[in-house]
Parts: sequence; structure tokens; C-alpha cells
Amino acid sequence: MPDNSQRLALVRVIHTVVYIVMALSTFVLLYAGVTGSKGPWLWIVISLLGIETVVFMGSGMKCPLTALAVRYGAEKGHVFDMFLPERVTRYTFRFFGSVMVIGLLLLAARWAAIIS
Repeated sequence: MPDNSQRLALVRVIHTVVYIVMALSTFVLLYAGVTGSKGPWLWIVISLLGIETVVFMGSGMKCPLTALAVRYGAEKGHVFDMFLPERVTRYTFRFFGSVMVIGLLLLAARWAAIIS
């Protein structure tokens, strides 16, 4: 049975991977909005970002993996629950939230122009 330090390491790895996938998904969404590119990958990205948003909002605007990291002994601080430096993640919600909204607005504008 793994001890808490091993569990914490696993939570940090999972959280880091999720962070990277969500960051890439946000840029793919923006790319699709700017270029008009589309395909099944766009629906996958929109689904992933939608699930992430629902989970985040359903957890009181906090990532549930952060609470799990604390449970397994993570020390409090700005970024204590993943393996990325603070300078990379400090403005995560503001930055990626803005990029996601811009990408969605651009996609909506493209789709509205196609429908009109």
C-alpha cells in the first residue's frame, strides 16, 4: 500500500498532466476560433474544457485535486499540488479563462456567420 508521500506524488503527476492537457485544449480552441479549423478534435477539446469548467465550478471554484494533495501532506503555497513552477501557473484562471472565452466567442461568431 502506498504511503502518503507516494500518493501525493501521484496526485501531483495527475494534476500536472491535467493542467497541460487543459492548457493545450484552450489553445486549440483559440486556434479553431481564429482559423476556422474544425473536426472531431474540436468537439473533444470543447468537451474536455466543458467538463473541466463544470468540475471546477462544482468544487467551489477550486480544483478538487488541490484538496486531495493537501490531504496527502502537500504544504500550502501557491503551487504545491503539481510539478510546475509558480511563474507558469500564477495567473492560470485569468489567462486561460480569457483565452477560452475569446476562442468560444470567435467560434460562435464564425458559426453565426455560416448560419446567417
